[in-house]
Amino acid sequence: MRKYKTQMEAAKKGIITREMEIVAKKEKLDPNFIMRKVAKGEVAIPCNIMHTSISPEGIGDGLKTKINVNLGVSGDCNNYENEMKKVDLALKFHAEAIMDLSNYGKTNSFRSKLIKKSTAMIGTVPMYDAIGYLEKDLLDIKAKDFLEVVRAHAKEGVDFMTIHAGINKRAVEAFKREKRTMNIVSRGGSLLFAWMEMTGQENPFYEYYDELLDILREYDVTISLGDALRPGCLDDSSDAGQISELIELGTLAQRAWEKDVQVLIEGPGHMAMNEIAANMKIEKRICHNAPFYVLGPLVTDIAPGYDHITAAIGGAIAAANGANFLCYVTPAEHLRLPDLADVKEGIIASKIAAHAADISKGIKGEADKDIEMAKARHKLDWNEMFDIAIDGEKAREYFESTPPKDRHSCSMCGKMCAVRTTNRILAGKKVEFDVVTADCE
Repeated sequence: MRKYKTQMEAAKKGIITREMEIVAKKEKLDPNFIMRKVAKGEVAIPCNIMHTSISPEGIGDGLKTKINVNLGVSGDCNNYENEMKKVDLALKFHAEAIMDLSNYGKTNSFRSKLIKKSTAMIGTVPMYDAIGYLEKDLLDIKAKDFLEVVRAHAKEGVDFMTIHAGINKRAVEAFKREKRTMNIVSRGGSLLFAWMEMTGQENPFYEYYDELLDILREYDVTISLGDALRPGCLDDSSDAGQISELIELGTLAQRAWEKDVQVLIEGPGHMAMNEIAANMKIEKRICHNAPFYVLGPLVTDIAPGYDHITAAIGGAIAAANGANFLCYVTPAEHLRLPDLADVKEGIIASKIAAHAADISKGIKGEADKDIEMAKARHKLDWNEMFDIAIDGEKAREYFESTPPKDRHSCSMCGKMCAVRTTNRILAGKKVEFDVVTADCE
């Protein structure tokens, strides 16, 4: 029988849990360091007691930057078999989290299979599932009905849930005054805003926040406090709506910690590069160093089809300046439900951003693979390079697509390869070339 309900309660009692030990081993850190960080709320270990297949991960300051992969069906694309293939991709490339954002039909059967299979932590947005689960139109849903959906997801084994509790009436007033270019771009936030405006009532997740926390505590579900008012374009970034909601999230984080519920804070969104560092510092200050989970940020609005790149640029800057958890973005962002190729591109771009940021932060062991790659390149050992690469299959495919005559170089430089030339000279050998005289017409 556990002497604690949640990881945070255990940490406050000075108990190092099995999950903390696993995280410490992965991070090459002392378990006591992890325990102290969890107790303060600066590290979260999302790990539902019902998710038995999980390999626990820590999210927060001093740890490696983690990435999340979004998937799930919609009304236009409802092939669950295809979504499970995306799960396989996410696990293959070591994504630490998968969010099921399904918003069509009865989603629990897919989610149950996902939770049973996945070693990665699983997240959801219960608001997306409310209409299908409750079989009611939005206007007909009662305030406490939303808590039923939260409980259902918790029972299934969901490790963290995005709950847009910060978009209360005060935050809505700030949003309306601002007269944004893009208004609300959060799907869950827009649904709550619509429900509040149609019913005239307060946000049910804010009004019944204590009851919500009791449900999450029972299953040790981490609350990911959603940014309903995140900017959806550069013109709306860092405005009164975004910041007023962030202030609410800081208070809600403290209330969750008082009940031993772990917390993530969600952040922007779209944002120019010169604003990113300041936004990371503001979140850490206002939200008491809670782990920060960011979507992008996307650093330009004019690259549809390439938004995995705009997000990776922003994500690397964000993580280097304090963000702890990156939500991947695919080339299909803003355009369609991503296919398998899109998902892979999004995962790799996000992994690159996270790794680059961790090197800049001096995270223990993160530069080791880069040193290994440099040594393999020095030896011109292609197979070793492919083994070390984030996506060795793609690297090998590129190399083999135009094979060089000399395997000790690539087809771009051939025998003029700088590494080959220098290695031969330092080894006391001559550098010679096959001189070819071409006829010019």
